[in-house]
Amino acid sequence: MTSSATPGSGDSTGSPGQPDRGGSAGSPGQAAGLGRRAAAIAIDWLVALLLARLIPGAEYGTGDYALATLTIFAVEIILFTWLTGSSFGQRVVGIAVVKQDDGRLSLWRIIVRTALICIVIPALVYDSQKRGLQDLAVGSRVVMRTSIGMSR
Repeated sequence: MTSSATPGSGDSTGSPGQPDRGGSAGSPGQAAGLGRRAAAIAIDWLVALLLARLIPGAEYGTGDYALATLTIFAVEIILFTWLTGSSFGQRVVGIAVVKQDDGRLSLWRIIVRTALICIVIPALVYDSQKRGLQDLAVGSRVVMRTSIGMSR
């Protein structure tokens, strides 16, 4: 049986001849644990905090600093996920974000997912498959990079 992905979209590894991964529970993409996910988001937030310190006029504890931190956090997640399939923090801990059928996420899905993460609540609510509301909303899931053939 073939995947429901559009022709030519390829899989998340970009390697030809990869087996159909499908979106079923038997898919080889092993779900990432909540500990790794929490570590990844903490790394992304720490990087955003540090980069926000470099912005002139944005002093720690001010509204400008908070807005700069959140903006950097969102832009970093969107760019890195779009380009590599993982945010910086996710890449460090060895996890990736893929479509439910294991393909790459489109830019609009990444933007919506990141916006939902930025409002926090969706990321705290998840289902039995460890998918947060942000993943359910855009049809994505977070998996171990090595379980889908991606290098760390």
